[in-house]
Amino acid sequence: MGFAVKTLGKIIRSVQAFGRELSRKPLSAVPQAPAIGVALGGGFARGIAHIGVLKVLEEEGIPVRAVTGTSVGALIGACYCSGLTLEEMEEVARNTRFTTFARWTLSRFGFASNDRMIAFLTRTLKAKTFEELRIPLGVTATDFNTGQGVLFSSGPIIDPVRASCAYPGMFLPVRLGGRYLVDGMLSHPVPSRPLREMGADRVIGVHLKGTWSSGGAPRHLFDVIGQSFAIAQDAMSSLWRDAADVVLEPDVAGFAYDDFKRSGELIRMGEIAMRNALPTVRKWLEAPQATYPGVERRRAPRVSPMPAD
Repeated sequence: MGFAVKTLGKIIRSVQAFGRELSRKPLSAVPQAPAIGVALGGGFARGIAHIGVLKVLEEEGIPVRAVTGTSVGALIGACYCSGLTLEEMEEVARNTRFTTFARWTLSRFGFASNDRMIAFLTRTLKAKTFEELRIPLGVTATDFNTGQGVLFSSGPIIDPVRASCAYPGMFLPVRLGGRYLVDGMLSHPVPSRPLREMGADRVIGVHLKGTWSSGGAPRHLFDVIGQSFAIAQDAMSSLWRDAADVVLEPDVAGFAYDDFKRSGELIRMGEIAMRNALPTVRKWLEAPQATYPGVERRRAPRVSPMPAD
């Protein structure tokens, strides 16, 4: 009996000592890697450069915990977050042309409809809702009537991506949830702030800077619209740059808005820009400064509720 009592006493003292040790060194104090997010800006065919950025991050083993996208950035982000491999995305880019997701139409609201994007995304994406994505995604669009930015991160994916890509003057607005929505570039040229709202601790912003004309006279109406967007983006840059830890600007100035046939070159421009920023990004992982909660637990809802049609 005495031996049993002594043994039980040792066990109790050991448990108490273990409890005191835990109280001195809480698990929450152990530094963890920050949640790195990538904010992909708009730029039509030039957005293929985003694939190069994601390719380098994957090759270097740098985990992407969340993505936000505007316009073509929303399209690229949806493909990546749904589970397409980089090889599959490169193949899609090589085979994509303007008519893959757009058709010319006669309308007072625009010259083309992007309704073909429905079939394109249906056969391309490996998930149909935001909840099914392997990586959290936020898609931005702009309310045409109010100018308010709208963030989608729940429910079906395809229509929010279409709305984000509804380039004013070229594509018809997309009616969704009782609103007419147009390109997210009007409110979030590079959606770094929405990415912060989704819980990213470190933000890589990708800005597809570049003039849309050759420096001389514009070729057509779309050059005029595109150059106007570029000017507006520069004027708004402080609104999103402050929320980004690193800003990448792939050299896409020599590419036209519809240069889908040069996808390989565009991907290369994205790779170069990301590799130049790797030393900074690696430091985030080498010397984390605090404990970072998982971004999955802080997924943002839409910016505002949208009434049903």
